[in-house]
Order: sequence, then structure tokens, then C-alpha cells
Amino acid sequence: MRAAIFRNGEIVVDRMAEPKPGPGQVLVKTLACGICGSDLHARLHAPRMVEMAKKTGRTPMDLSRDVVFGHEFCCEIVDYGPGTERKLKPGTHVCSLPALVTPEGIKGIGYSNDFVGGYAEQMVLSEPLLLEVPNGLAPEHAALTEPLAVGVHAVAKANIRGGEVPLVIGCGPVGLAVIAALKIKGLHPIVAADYSPARRALAAKLGADVVVDPRVSQPYATWAEHAQMSDAEKAARPPFQAMLPALKPAIIFECVGVPGLLQQVFEGAPRDAKVVVVGVCMETDKSEPMLGIMKELNVQYVLGYTPDEFAGSLRLIAEGQVDAAAMVTAEVGIDGVAKAFADLANPEAHTKIIVQPWR
Repeated sequence: MRAAIFRNGEIVVDRMAEPKPGPGQVLVKTLACGICGSDLHARLHAPRMVEMAKKTGRTPMDLSRDVVFGHEFCCEIVDYGPGTERKLKPGTHVCSLPALVTPEGIKGIGYSNDFVGGYAEQMVLSEPLLLEVPNGLAPEHAALTEPLAVGVHAVAKANIRGGEVPLVIGCGPVGLAVIAALKIKGLHPIVAADYSPARRALAAKLGADVVVDPRVSQPYATWAEHAQMSDAEKAARPPFQAMLPALKPAIIFECVGVPGLLQQVFEGAPRDAKVVVVGVCMETDKSEPMLGIMKELNVQYVLGYTPDEFAGSLRLIAEGQVDAAAMVTAEVGIDGVAKAFADLANPEAHTKIIVQPWR
């Protein structure tokens, strides 16, 4: 089969052996797979990813061997391996968490030398993790289940009590997913900031009430304008708190992941803000803890999602509660993957590019 392969630091197109489904596994045809920001990071910072995997006790990629990226996918069932229940017919469209259940434990899909990801014509999935795609949802939209689930999980980890005013820094795919999840949660106003006009427009389309161009307005000042307490809320404050600015609680979602951004958040955040770090910074960074101490900031790092959040995200897209189609800006075949990686560096040109291996 054909695949876009990460080899010697580059994305190349080549042929490789078709996978064979083992016990409990399903052979699938890859219909659509999104290119994730993590894949872009992996191409540029693969040695760093290997180093961090070792530190956290995970099995790292062997960079001397081929890897097929792709963990945001929708597939079609082709065949079953031994020991499977075969509840879904061949031809059924499915999504799955990007993981395989093996006798040795859970193995990831997309950053593995042994299990190919969605930039290949075929792959294997674990039968117990399959989710049938409902409502005739287009594969390129079903493939956005995974990135939406990242936003849903980030909002869940924020432990929203009600009454907070959120600020989303960065409106790439992850930030947009957070905005969509906040809208579903019913939290308003949602303030979102990005330098890109195209991404600010998408943020508004997916649920942001206020969009900020940091070149024109300081995001934290704009947030404060929309976080003013009502007279009743001011009056209900204890005496000591009455000496502080009359602002509603802040939840700040950092969705960029570049060095220096977390320090900017520490500097701009109001007292007692909760900071949810969703963006993946691949480089060593530094921030001033004293700022966090003086402001009593609460910093929560997040990763991935739960199986329930993943399944719920697929339902949200299928039921039209999230406009997944708005995020898709291009579709390419396997031959276009390397160029797509380069094109995604321009936020004005693209937000989410979908790989269709059989295109």
C-alpha cells in the first residue's frame, strides 16, 4: 500500500506492506485523516519528542525506522482478525481513539514504528474501540472528532463552576475546539485572541463572542472590559475582596504552545485566574513563578481526552452542534502531505488540511 512516511526527518511517499489484523483487531481503509499541529511539531522536533517519551516512561519512536503519522481519522471496515465479534459489517464507517489494545498494554497510533497511522491507505484498529459514524456524516468531518475531543477535555479539566469569563489565546484548531466546547458548555462571553484575521473569523463562527487582534487591543484588557461584575455581584463580595478589581473569575486557555507565551499569560492574567495549558510547547521555556505566586494563579496542563469525551465529540459533530466543516480548508492525497505540512505554516491559508489516502 501507499503511505506518506516520516523518514530521516522528512515526509516521503513510498510503498509498504499492508497491515494484517491480529487477534481483536480490524483492518480498515483510511478515508480521511487530519493533519494535527502535533504532527507538524513531530517533524521538526522528533528527537525532543523521543526524549520526553523516555522521561515519562512511554515507548518512544525509533527515528532510524519509518513512522506513519496520522491520529485524527475516519475509516471504513475492510476485514476482521481472529477473535473478533464482527458486530459491524464491512463497509461501515468508523472512528476510534488513536490507540490499540495489545497484550503488552495500550499502544499509540500515529507515532509508532509498529502501527501505521492515518497517512496510509490501510491501518489496523482495535475492535472494542470502534465507534460507528452516525447520521451519514462525511468522513472528512468525522475525522475532526479527535481534535474536538482535545478541546472538550480541556474545558472539562477547567472545572467550570459557572460565572467565569473565558479567554482563549490562539485560534488554531485546538483553540477553535476549546471555543466550540465552551459554547456548548454555555459559558459567555467567550473572548478569543489571534493575530490571524482568518482564524479570528473562524473563532467567531464557532462561538467566540468577542475576538481580539493583539496588534490592536491587549487581550487581557479586552477580557477585563467584558468581565466586569454587576452591582449585585460587587455588593456580595466579602470586605477584603471588595478592595480588589471588581472582575468575574478568569479561565485562560493557552492554545499556542510557543516559548514565552506562558510568561505572557502570567503577566497579563488577573488575580486568581485559572490557566489551562493546551498548546504544546516543544522547546524549553521559562516563566517567573513569583508572578504566579503573587497572583495566586492556578495552572492546569492537559493532554488528550477520555473515551467518553471522544465518543461525545463524535456525536456533537454528527448532530450539527459543532460546525466541523468550517475548520476544513483543504483536502489532499498522499502525494500532497509534504506540501500540506509546509502550507499549514501560514494561518491565513489553512486551518485544517484533511488527508484522503485514496484521493
